[in-house]
Amino acid sequence: MTDTIFANATLVLPHEVIRGSLRIEEGKIADIASGSSVPSGALDCDGDLVLPGLIELHTDNLERHIQPRPKVHWPHHAAILAHDGELASVGITTVFDALRVGSITNSNTNYGEYARALADEIIALRGKGALRINHLLHLRAEVCSETLVEELAKFGPEDTVGIVSLMDHTPGARQFRDLSKLKEYMVGKHGMSDEGFRDHVATQQAIAERLGAVHEAAAVQEARRLGAVLASHDDTTAEQVAASKAHGACFAEFPTTEEAAQACRDQGIAVMMGAPNLVRGGSHSGNVAAAHLAELGLLDILSSDYVPSGLLSAALMLGDLWGDTARGVRTVTEAPAKATALADRGSLALGLRGDVIRVQRSGPATLVRGVWVGGERVA
Repeated sequence: MTDTIFANATLVLPHEVIRGSLRIEEGKIADIASGSSVPSGALDCDGDLVLPGLIELHTDNLERHIQPRPKVHWPHHAAILAHDGELASVGITTVFDALRVGSITNSNTNYGEYARALADEIIALRGKGALRINHLLHLRAEVCSETLVEELAKFGPEDTVGIVSLMDHTPGARQFRDLSKLKEYMVGKHGMSDEGFRDHVATQQAIAERLGAVHEAAAVQEARRLGAVLASHDDTTAEQVAASKAHGACFAEFPTTEEAAQACRDQGIAVMMGAPNLVRGGSHSGNVAAAHLAELGLLDILSSDYVPSGLLSAALMLGDLWGDTARGVRTVTEAPAKATALADRGSLALGLRGDVIRVQRSGPATLVRGVWVGGERVA
């Protein structure tokens, strides 16, 4: 492995931005210096931003590649490789691939089991060195389902599951407490009729009433067995946040209200919001705006959610909003690394992994000009 020197770069360090150079040696950051000189053999960045590689904790992007259209299924290996390449191209160097566990046996909305088989394929490709970036596992434990316990039991500590999140998509609760928003989503995605939607709501609510509490407790226990970080999802009230804290949640995915975000801060739970919410100027589900939480100082982590390219754009938007580029970048690098106990990455600091991206910025537009993972260029 050859050394790589980024010179004449705008380095985004943990708490400041400087003009300087950075050297990667044997896959790790070996030197950081100020100044604009360009030594022989160095890459002249011409003032471009040089950032830590982005860390993505929750993305639906792989599912989009596996099912590019309703009822269209793509070969998994090709989908995983395309997903991997797309993330690399936008500066994401570590991803927790979010796989739903918990299915409904009789459903016309594609709620069949898939996580174990897909995880095996990701792990196999990772073992062959076929993936450009670091892929870890995030199990989205759907408590409003029929098979959650059985599906979770198929995973073990050897799978190195990094995150288990408590998902509850019961109609009328949390993200979809507004049934009109849920109907809009289900009709748009699955083409449901009015009668079909009413049946869906009734079925889901009955399952949640029968199994929701049992599944929530089981998911918490399974996260401990797997050695995974626990995350809550779509907390709406202070009471729900208190329950998440009691379960041991380390971060909260997409709290839906200011009340829940403030309760997370009070309870010491990091708040993660979606980059699309910030870029679009609001939530597509009618929930609290990410920008509003950022203005209140209640936003810690960003996730690309369903638009991979949005992660970098949103982080730089936050930097502009806060008047602190380093702080904005921390929401997609250092903060997600800390939330998931990845102590070897997330900052431009000596001894950490050489996961680095070069970014050209012109006004609101950003162009990723290079991506390095462990010192090796991958995009």
